[in-house]
Amino acid sequence: DMALVNVEGSGLVGVLGVDRRVFGTLEGAGVNVVLISQASSEHSITFATTASQAGTAKDAIEREFARELNANHISSVDVKAPCSIIAAVGDGMGRTAGVSGRFFTALGDAKINVLAISQGCSQRNISAVVWMGESTRALRAVHAAFHLSHTVVYVGIVGMNEIGTSLLELLEGQRDKLRSTFEIDLQVRAVAADGTSRDIVALPNAVDDGHSSSITTGAYNAATTGGSPGFQMASSEENMASTTPGGLSAISEHVTSDEVAHSVIFDCTAEDDAGRWHPAWLEDGIHVVTANNAALSGPRELRDAISAAETAHGKQSARYLREVTVGGGLPVISTLRDLLSSGDEIRRVDGCLSVSWSYIMHRIAPPPGIVEVDAFEKESCCGPYGGDHSMSPSVHGEPCSFSEAVEEAVGLFLMEKDPMMDLTFEHTAKCLMVLAKELGIDEGCDVDKILSNNSPVAHRGQDFEEIAPSLDALMADRVRKAAARGCVPRQIFSIDVKTGAIEIHISDVPNSHIFATTPPSNECVRFFTARNRQYPMIIHGPSAGVDSTASALLAELLRLMRSKVGPKSGILSRTGSVA
Repeated sequence: DMALVNVEGSGLVGVLGVDRRVFGTLEGAGVNVVLISQASSEHSITFATTASQAGTAKDAIEREFARELNANHISSVDVKAPCSIIAAVGDGMGRTAGVSGRFFTALGDAKINVLAISQGCSQRNISAVVWMGESTRALRAVHAAFHLSHTVVYVGIVGMNEIGTSLLELLEGQRDKLRSTFEIDLQVRAVAADGTSRDIVALPNAVDDGHSSSITTGAYNAATTGGSPGFQMASSEENMASTTPGGLSAISEHVTSDEVAHSVIFDCTAEDDAGRWHPAWLEDGIHVVTANNAALSGPRELRDAISAAETAHGKQSARYLREVTVGGGLPVISTLRDLLSSGDEIRRVDGCLSVSWSYIMHRIAPPPGIVEVDAFEKESCCGPYGGDHSMSPSVHGEPCSFSEAVEEAVGLFLMEKDPMMDLTFEHTAKCLMVLAKELGIDEGCDVDKILSNNSPVAHRGQDFEEIAPSLDALMADRVRKAAARGCVPRQIFSIDVKTGAIEIHISDVPNSHIFATTPPSNECVRFFTARNRQYPMIIHGPSAGVDSTASALLAELLRLMRSKVGPKSGILSRTGSVA
């Protein structure tokens, strides 16, 4: 429990004997000085002492400098308390460049306000004075930066659908590996079933068990359903996770703490209700990792609110990680940003961003030679992994009708929760809105405008059970006519960056074109740029599968956290530190 005393005034500049008078007075008053800080401007003298002696020090200095105070040569003698001193100590500091930078970067990333700094010329010690209420978070941040302890991250999950369930299982299964490999401890503190949940499952804030608690799949199931038959909760989980009222309005308070520097919320939904909370979470300093593109494709006001929240706190602003909103696990957005950042000019983007349409069109109109390709893959790659087709289902046998293909896609979880979002092109339009924002051409554009300028095979308000069978004859005729010209129909999108035109349509493409041969449930995105004119840069691969999406969400967070944790070194000693 320390206090910081600051003696400040223009009358201190260039005056001989001021330091002698200050510290001589403190010696006479029996005040022990722990730390001294003075800038070269000589405008102020700051020192730290115990909080119990701060009043004595202030009174003694005011008596000694009463004449200067009355003449306004010294403007004030201030005390700041309660404070704590965080010190980095190590013999290797003087031989290693960047220690101070890493030390103060760690404090800055943890949003710690540094009140005073002191460093001796021996370079074996850097001391910083912080508010006592922030001292635990500060110490943990510095420990993590120099790998003296794990970086603790509080995690919230919104959306316990297939993706959210897979993500929770992934965080549980990978936790020990992440602690040992990346020295990052991801602790799940709150889980909401969906964007409209009135209750959430959370760990009590009062729990103090070394900050090792984390909601597991078993704990979540026990809290929401009482556990599956035969389920036995581990003793460490018992009476921990429980339902708490408040819904999404309360989740931020469960994933933030004065003692933890980093918080993140995963949005695994596709819901407008969840997307509306993204700006508020960012404003609260919580990183948002989202598979939900509803906010980025929503009203202009919401998109602007997200942009403002991303820069609300300058370099300390929370990050909005959106890679998974387009292309699932494929690096579509990061590739787009890399092209632009490296000075290239993107002129056109096209391809297929719907795994459901990729699968459906492949089933009703497989390209020639697909059987031979499957046979080659089976021989050269020992066949599909374990017979599991869920990630990238193969197409076997004769083509089927459109409604049968849709039914298969639903059974393989390739379609949205509401399949009409796929059939009306709405899901694809939302992805294109995200890309339009990245390309800076989203002004005056929205999902409704994209859909109104195109001709989807179905429209909002139609009944899914009726629309798919009604399209069988129409699509069969389309396939026959395309085959007569050596083509197959495919759902294709295109973005013309110069004109801002965004299109989604069913096109007949030659049998040998990459859009025709893209495997079922795979996505394909092409970038035509100033440097890639005739032959575009192509991103091609599977993005379906809940496990793939959950892995991509986790990978987004790990990329961010690796930038927050410095390289391993032995330049500091942990002796005597407490976190």
